Amino acid sequence: QVQLVESGGGLVQAGGSLRLSCAASGLTFSTYTVGWFRQAPGKEREFAAAIDWSPGSTTSADSVKGRFTISRDNAKSTVYLQMNNLKPEDTAVYYCAAARLLRRGYGLGNAALYDLWGQGTQVTVSS
Repeated sequence: QVQLVESGGGLVQAGGSLRLSCAASGLTFSTYTVGWFRQAPGKEREFAAAIDWSPGSTTSADSVKGRFTISRDNAKSTVYLQMNNLKPEDTAVYYCAAARLLRRGYGLGNAALYDLWGQGTQVTVSS
């Protein structure tokens, strides 16, 4: 069964850190580009960061650049999102998504290009 499972969310004070994990199973993980998206209550889903399948290039939204770092461990079939200096506006449900053989030039921030999605993990940042 192909699935993505997020973990690591929680409640943190502003300025704090969290590390989200996205564990994949049932697929050849090394051939998948993985992205993190988030959706706050009453708002549209937005792109946060992505890492492509080869050569592992990363891209991130301006709103999180310099604070969030995405990385992957193909041996563990897991992608991580290290979130530092969290702000109340980072509060959202965070979803990981995967797309097979998606290359950076196609626009990794486009959610429509991803066909596998996890169930989401809640991140709440208090002020």
